[in-house]
Amino acid sequence: MREALRGMTTRGRSFLAAAGAAALSAFILGEKDLLRVAILLAALPLLAAAYVGRSRYKLACTRSLEPGRAPVGSSARVVLRLENLSRLPTGTLLMEDRLPYALGSRPRVVLERLAANMASSVAYTVRADIRGRYPIGPLVIRLTDPFGLCELSRSFPSVDKLTVIPEVVALPAVRLAGEYAGSGESRARSVAVHGEDDAATREYRRGDDLRRVHWRSTARTGELMVRREEQPWEARATVVLDTRLYAHQGDGPAASFEWAVSAAASIAVHLRHAGYKLRLVTGTGVDLDAIEHGGEGAILDTLADVKLTQHGDLGGLVELVRRRTDGGLIIGLFGSLTVTEAEVLTGMRSHGATCIGFAIDSSTWINMTPGDRQEAERQHAATSLALVRSGWRSLPVKHSDSLAALWPATGRGSQGFAYRAPMAETVSGL
Repeated sequence: MREALRGMTTRGRSFLAAAGAAALSAFILGEKDLLRVAILLAALPLLAAAYVGRSRYKLACTRSLEPGRAPVGSSARVVLRLENLSRLPTGTLLMEDRLPYALGSRPRVVLERLAANMASSVAYTVRADIRGRYPIGPLVIRLTDPFGLCELSRSFPSVDKLTVIPEVVALPAVRLAGEYAGSGESRARSVAVHGEDDAATREYRRGDDLRRVHWRSTARTGELMVRREEQPWEARATVVLDTRLYAHQGDGPAASFEWAVSAAASIAVHLRHAGYKLRLVTGTGVDLDAIEHGGEGAILDTLADVKLTQHGDLGGLVELVRRRTDGGLIIGLFGSLTVTEAEVLTGMRSHGATCIGFAIDSSTWINMTPGDRQEAERQHAATSLALVRSGWRSLPVKHSDSLAALWPATGRGSQGFAYRAPMAETVSGL
């Protein structure tokens, strides 16, 4: 009852205040009829509080998200299903689902009556322009009397998560260089002569299992031959994301870092659909193998949460990539680099890996004077050239560039970065 009295609405408190004023006036004026009015005014909110406080509804709530993983800028549908498990019908219910500010205002739905053992479903949509994981819930139900004099809140403990993933851009099909990697005996011969699914042969050695004897080769050579134990070659790729705070510019969804995250998601999805064994490495210490952790969904979920770090270290990123890299393809998405930092990235080229770097000129994400802009372009060109000298195929990226337009340059036989000196240097050189 105490909780019900604390839940008195403004209307109910006004009734009690009017009852007190009428009772005081009745004693002063000696009017018994006015006292009866005061009793009636006080009884109404008290009876409403007793009605609401004694209501013992058994309600069950389920929430579903359609879809549970939504791209940036798209909408998701939230469906709430409320079921009355008691034998008594409910009164008026006000439902409010709690949402973070980024998903919009809290939806409110009024249910006038829910019969015994009946259920009702309501739906609303949410939209997020910033990637991340957003809690939805808990659902709060406000119980009220028919006159709106008293109101109590009840909440369900369940909370669901909506994952807003980066924008994924469709990329054209391109035949990439350095896409195969593996291990085993005579891998080149195995693939070139027998194909990926077959095995090369060698002479029989004492202790070899006779079940490995390759009779066709034995008949052809006249010596006992056995199949080699080796791993087949496979398409491998590592996507590297630079998360250094000072290497990126801009704010919100239009920042250079968001371009890099969206590019990483697009490249990861494209390579997974092309059959690559994919690995994601970020400057925050993430080292995620797509096959071990649930495919491209795990990659997208990780990229939905990735943040910039103030104490990024390219040396540590290089060591993290080298730890498990065995050839194949490395695609890096880097913010602004110095020439020295570009030379540090040479360490990723281990085991004959092919390295393709998207060198983002983050200065194009902010306004600069013409003189500062020319100096920034010169420094970025020098950095891209240093990447090329370090063995990378460098693809400069500016604010207006589209990943889909840049992607064909990553293919075999395409030209990488070509250094272009500023106009003033070209004239002086002539």
